[in-house]
Amino acid sequence: MRRDTWLGLLLVLVVASAHAAAVDVEAERAALFRLDKAWAQAAAARDVEKSISFWADDASLFPPGQPAVVGKDALRRYVAESFSIPGFSISWETSEFVVSASGDLAYGVGTNTVTMHDAQGHPVMERGRAVTVWRKGKDNSWRCVIDIWNPEPAAQHAAPSR
Repeated sequence: MRRDTWLGLLLVLVVASAHAAAVDVEAERAALFRLDKAWAQAAAARDVEKSISFWADDASLFPPGQPAVVGKDALRRYVAESFSIPGFSISWETSEFVVSASGDLAYGVGTNTVTMHDAQGHPVMERGRAVTVWRKGKDNSWRCVIDIWNPEPAAQHAAPSR
């Protein structure tokens, strides 16, 4: 190869790697916080279609003590059934988002609260911990691909001293 060809190839590689490193992780994190807040608002409003729009078509949901819910149709049924439970409500707050250096994957960590009525019609509240995994699609939009949560542990009481 001629020297001009090598220099041209080197220039292309330098520009490509500089472009790849140009991901604004803070901007992506801020976008995820905005999306997550809008998602929580859609769930609070009990809007099934808006709520499921934040999941990818191939997303998997792992509710505590239940089988996995996989894909948009199954997610739609799960959300609609949840919203129909007497007294049901869900709220959450993501406290942290970590975005990959490539800017196309991220995870969020937070807490949630689910409320519904017991058999006597009294509200029962369960607080939980949650992790979500997000993927940036070809359309440059973030969608949740993994959503899992579990109840917070019961309060620990100190063992009596002897």
